[in-house]
Amino acid sequence: MMKLKVILGSLSVAFLCSCSEYTYLYKSNNYRYKYEVAKAYFAMGSYTKSCTLIEDILMQLKGTAQADESLFLLGEGYLRKGDYDLAATYFKQYYVSYPHGKLAELARYKTGTALYLNTPDARLDQSDSYSAIQELQIYIEYFPNGKYRPQAEEMIYALQDKLAEKELESAKLYYHLGTYLGNNYESCIVTAQNALRDYPYSKLREDFYIYMLRARYKVAQESVYERQQERYRDAIDEYYTFKNEFPESKYMDEAEKIFRDASKKVQ
Repeated sequence: MMKLKVILGSLSVAFLCSCSEYTYLYKSNNYRYKYEVAKAYFAMGSYTKSCTLIEDILMQLKGTAQADESLFLLGEGYLRKGDYDLAATYFKQYYVSYPHGKLAELARYKTGTALYLNTPDARLDQSDSYSAIQELQIYIEYFPNGKYRPQAEEMIYALQDKLAEKELESAKLYYHLGTYLGNNYESCIVTAQNALRDYPYSKLREDFYIYMLRARYKVAQESVYERQQERYRDAIDEYYTFKNEFPESKYMDEAEKIFRDASKKVQ
């Protein structure tokens, strides 16, 4: 990955301010001087101080030779300090303001990276995951042969697995609700089918298929007598699909048991 080069000029480590000097510097009107100190802080890993100084002079830097660099530096500083929302905001501001800038590709990639790092546990709302996928896909569209395409694709797959995990939790919930306030087994099947359509390469495919098989079998068991034959056949068909897809499945013993029982019920 390309490293951000921060030009420190004549500044040295010894130049960095004490708390009182930093407060005095923050109130200074010399924005060029403040920017050089902000870059020195960045180089030393003091990202909070660096970002605070740059944000204070951002409007003054607009239109100068440092305008694009300062935006990217803000994004990178917030990324490194773990404030991913602000990191994404400034990286995006960079590539919108400077679509042909020398760091435009990296800014687009890092916007997606920041959003990816900000995504929550799979059990929580996944709005940020959709935003991250969209941003990473846009990066790939703009730079189909881009330097960071492999990493972007890897993050997209990981996010899709997270979204698939969220759908699997929904399918499980429907299954365990059973016939409570309706036929939740059918909802389990539909949820699993939709997830397999939306995330065909998910590592959770096997889990979705076993829940569809379990749910088909339960639908048959809970059906009125006149519909049982048809629905046990549906369960048997689902078994064959499962077996063909996952012949060495960890769930095969359970699947075989469902198949044997369903077969006894079909004339």
